[in-house]
Amino acid sequence: MCASKGGAHRMAYWEWGDPSNDQVLLCLHGLTRTGRDFDSLAHRLAPYYRVVAPDVAGRGRSDWLADPGSYTVIQYVADMLVLLARLQPRQLHWVGTSMGGLIALGMRAILLNSERTRPINGSGLPPQAAFSFGKLVLNDVGPSLSLGGVQRIAQVLVQEQEFETYQQALAYVQSSSEHLGLLDAESWDALTRYQYVEHDGRWRRHFDNRLTQSFTQQAQSDLAQAQALLWEGYERWPAPVLILRGGRSDVLSAPQVQQMLGRHPDAQAHELPGIGHAPSLLRETELALVEQFLLERS
Repeated sequence: MCASKGGAHRMAYWEWGDPSNDQVLLCLHGLTRTGRDFDSLAHRLAPYYRVVAPDVAGRGRSDWLADPGSYTVIQYVADMLVLLARLQPRQLHWVGTSMGGLIALGMRAILLNSERTRPINGSGLPPQAAFSFGKLVLNDVGPSLSLGGVQRIAQVLVQEQEFETYQQALAYVQSSSEHLGLLDAESWDALTRYQYVEHDGRWRRHFDNRLTQSFTQQAQSDLAQAQALLWEGYERWPAPVLILRGGRSDVLSAPQVQQMLGRHPDAQAHELPGIGHAPSLLRETELALVEQFLLERS
């Protein structure tokens, strides 16, 4: 149960592995996706981590927000803090695809700012040990993004999409997602099954269409202040960072990746040729890269 200025809302999350494991891997999906995007990755990593993948508010099985203006990174960070209070990790590792990566960087920056601004006057609760930030995988995302790619996503989102049959929805996902590379039938089904749901005899996108209003407005606004916050979260991430970039991505450019490598002392990058925004983390190459990075000793 979480809260926004419009009232209370519930956030669903999916979990794999030992619930007593205090090494938590939090997997955060992209703008219109769901936590089930990480099923394949979670099954591989569940022997080592307690893997948790929420449906961010307005997506999947989570509640829609009463006020569509609340679909912001700040709200998502607040919701994740509620989730972490429930999970009680000792160390928190992250995999963030697109928007999910922005949430991770935003949380790091907000917590840093809280430490700076908390008054020291001898009152209030005593300091307590919190979780530590572990490794971070940024999947085709960074503190600064290419505006052209963001605008393209906004244009796609405003288009209403519904189909008479699941097979039509599946065919649409295949035709519109060729940039993800060659996937097998099981992977295409995974990309579609939790993206479209049947409602009143029609197959519709499994997210609140009103979140596109907030995203479009943010995409057209001046992002300088937000980028400064995200850069701080990135530069002061206290553990190794893996940056995945689709070679055809129009959201995260190669020069932006080079800038990121120069602004974090323990960052590495891997480009996936022929893949657009954002790598699905369903192909063996992508899964193996993430698995190797997370399991290797720092």
